[in-house]
Amino acid sequence: MLADEAKTLLGFPPNCRPSPSQVKAAYRRKVWETHPDRFPAHEKSNAECKFKMICEAYSCLCSGARVQSSHTDSYSYVVRTGVPRTYGGRRNQRLVGFPFLFIIVGTVALAGSNVARAYRKEKQAYPSHNPFLP
Repeated sequence: MLADEAKTLLGFPPNCRPSPSQVKAAYRRKVWETHPDRFPAHEKSNAECKFKMICEAYSCLCSGARVQSSHTDSYSYVVRTGVPRTYGGRRNQRLVGFPFLFIIVGTVALAGSNVARAYRKEKQAYPSHNPFLP
């Protein structure tokens, strides 16, 4: 869905640039008006179709899809990623992953040493007389 169609569905003129809070307010208003549970059984299918279109329009505008009438790409970049380019953007994602990697490796190593220690302790407590078992 194009952004101009999405804006029209939510009640904005095609050439405007609504803020995220305006988009959210318009979405809530339209969802309230077109929710399928508010209609009788014979009108539910039509209302459900409209409801799905409004949800798609909202996700299109919130995801920062390429807008034909937009003048800058930085706005859509911020909406898509949540991080403006001026603060580094996605440059240091690997640095964010290192602490989690250390936590996982440390947990596996600690668990392995605990299992080995428990196995040795159990083997000393109950030695096996079967020559084929360790």
